[in-house]
Amino acid sequence: MSGHNKVAIITGAGSGVGRAVALAFLKDGYRAVLAGRRADALAETIKLSGVPASQALAVPTDVTDQASVQNLFAKTKAAFGRLDVLFNNAGVNAPGGILLEDLSLEDWQKVVDTNLTGPFLCTQEAFKLMKAQEPKGGRIINNGSISAYAPRPNSIAYTATKHAITGLTKTSSLDGRKYDIAVGQVDIGNALTEMAQRMTQGVPQADGSIKIEQVMDVNHVATSVLHMASLPIEANVQFMTVMASKMPFVGRG
Repeated sequence: MSGHNKVAIITGAGSGVGRAVALAFLKDGYRAVLAGRRADALAETIKLSGVPASQALAVPTDVTDQASVQNLFAKTKAAFGRLDVLFNNAGVNAPGGILLEDLSLEDWQKVVDTNLTGPFLCTQEAFKLMKAQEPKGGRIINNGSISAYAPRPNSIAYTATKHAITGLTKTSSLDGRKYDIAVGQVDIGNALTEMAQRMTQGVPQADGSIKIEQVMDVNHVATSVLHMASLPIEANVQFMTVMASKMPFVGRG
């Protein structure tokens, strides 16, 4: 365990990438605030970490709701006094297999609210807290996707929001300079989580075929995010791609 005493917020910490990153941060010595919709899942993440209760705080949060996000950051400040790292991770996908022209406005809006508006609201609150604390500043890491570079078939809502996250990352990186806030993005490809389990069974390809794709252990993502967070504030990983080596992304399939 490291000797630092830094504070992190991880959204979507009850499962998948968020849980893996939360466990890595807690093991490294971070005091971590775990946010997510399900209190029981957040409690399970803390239990899995084995850390003292004083090191981790679970705050059930709906990132699409401004009051809920404001409560998350208020409780973080009250418990730990500051914030050093925000990992904007919470995200959803639209139901699979729906054609672009058949996607409902309700499903579109749910993905936009969670994947884009949520990180925006969290970034706003992080800026407010980080610029006012002493010493000021901190780091924000956004969970993008290789969908921010190349889409999958029938993924209009998810892909559009992940492209938008790149814009959020670049703009907040620029606007954060004056506050010593560094902002970066990790773009993940085929980390083995519940969301990516279908890759091992076969998923649609651009040529219309169905193929099994290589996946990687989600802990490789966690160590990558931890590395980004561990840099001194004068250095920043603006974009990092971490992906299964043989997945169909580089090249023509």
